[in-house]
Amino acid sequence: MNDLNKTARTVGALYLISNVTFLIGAMVFLEPVLNAQDYLLQVSANSTKVTLGALLELVNGVAYIGIAVLMFPILRQRFESMALGYVAFRIIEFITQFASSIVPLILVTLSEEFVAAGTPAPHAVGELLLATRYWSFEILSLVFSLSALMFYYMLYQTNLIPRFLSLWGLIGSALVLVNTLFEIFGVNLGTAVGLVTGLPMLANELFLGVWLIVKGFN
Repeated sequence: MNDLNKTARTVGALYLISNVTFLIGAMVFLEPVLNAQDYLLQVSANSTKVTLGALLELVNGVAYIGIAVLMFPILRQRFESMALGYVAFRIIEFITQFASSIVPLILVTLSEEFVAAGTPAPHAVGELLLATRYWSFEILSLVFSLSALMFYYMLYQTNLIPRFLSLWGLIGSALVLVNTLFEIFGVNLGTAVGLVTGLPMLANELFLGVWLIVKGFN
């Protein structure tokens, strides 16, 4: 039981680390710069901020894998194949997170070299890199929602956490999945809808992190 409680607390801490690093790295540091009209100049002017944001996103990706590795021995006792699939999906998440996060670092090098040379950075190359980041994030969101559905289904069946938390996670995962599929197939529902569909999942993971640290597993 002591080992199980330690695992629960560590997983809870990783959930908090994952969400906090993503929110700060992506939403606070990276997106305002990358969404600017003159983003290539902004990247060069805010290179430290952009680099830190990308590194924080990578910490988020490492936390994904840490959660899966810690949960695998517990979940495989009842769902061996699904638990292994969950770990595999989390690894794919990290790969797509890496692909998404490496783009801002490349943009830093690109913009700084052209600023130093006194010539404008090639806009087409910048757009290609931003498109790479966009599609990497869409695939990440798709894999994330599928892995979360698997995870919360296993939690619901094992009753490791209160079932209202598992149901909340299942609903949040489904909302992210639906929104992501619309985005992938070119149906833009707007920023407001994206926030509405993403907030339940974000709130669930933050709540789950605190719950596991305080209460542990059932």
